[in-house]
Amino acid sequence: MANGSFSGNPKTEWLSDNNGRTMRLIETFWYLDPQGRRWEAPAGSVTDGATIPRTLWSSVGSPFTGSYRLASILHDSALQDPAILRIDADNMFYFACLAGGCTPLESKLFYAGVRLGSWATLTRDMAGDLLPFCMPLARLPGQQTPSELEVRAKYTLLASELLLTGDSFDAVRATVDRHLGSPPPNQRVGKDCRGKAYCGS
Repeated sequence: MANGSFSGNPKTEWLSDNNGRTMRLIETFWYLDPQGRRWEAPAGSVTDGATIPRTLWSSVGSPFTGSYRLASILHDSALQDPAILRIDADNMFYFACLAGGCTPLESKLFYAGVRLGSWATLTRDMAGDLLPFCMPLARLPGQQTPSELEVRAKYTLLASELLLTGDSFDAVRATVDRHLGSPPPNQRVGKDCRGKAYCGS
């Protein structure tokens, strides 16, 4: 309970769009964070998994794998709500990862991954390179764009420092802020290259 708790196992159905990489919630799913805030993914909402740049999937994991699956559903839903600040959603993701069974190190690295997604969309026009469903052209196995290589390099440096960072969230966030800069305090949901409300999804 120290890291919060979930309502149970999410009930979902796979959708046939986006190469079968999206799911719809059949029932409302929620998470109560350590501060007592309830994060809800309502029935009918659609998720495409963890908000981690595609280029990091081989290092961090793909959208629906690993112990962060529950956290990713809530994070995706939060990013589609214009009333929720992006940094609050990212912070929730860290604690929800822990509540879902991730180790402290995994939670640090996954948190860094979603923060990198936000950083990329804020600092430059990387959306076409980083968002998994904005890649209309086939690529060779292992082929990376210059933007993706930049993100991988930044993540490698960040991950190396996180290995030496304490497990308190304040220490983790300070390390990430040092590499990526403090996020804008009022940043809310952005738009991806399809015009949908998935900042960094």
